[in-house]
Amino acid sequence: MNLAELTTRMHAIRDHNDWRPFHSPKNLAMAASVEMAELVEIFQWLTEAQSRELPAEHLAHAGQEIGDVILYLVLLCGELGLDMEQVVRAKLADNERRFLGSASNE
Repeated sequence: MNLAELTTRMHAIRDHNDWRPFHSPKNLAMAASVEMAELVEIFQWLTEAQSRELPAEHLAHAGQEIGDVILYLVLLCGELGLDMEQVVRAKLADNERRFLGSASNE
């Protein structure tokens, strides 16, 4: 996944639609949360087994919502001046340290 390319493409959509005034960190975080809620809704009331075997239509819908969440987070990182790859790698290394008792090589 090329995050720089995704950011550039999302900025093109934002700029074409004059959405920049609405893309504050607060609004982008809220939008990501709303999209996450839409993802959660797909699984609402399913059993554990059903959640692992979504019908094709629901699986495609879940993919769309996951894409929305990720794209909003890409935009949020850009607005905050954060390098998404760096923050994800740092968090993964922290999780490895905390839950595996070892440090990452990265």
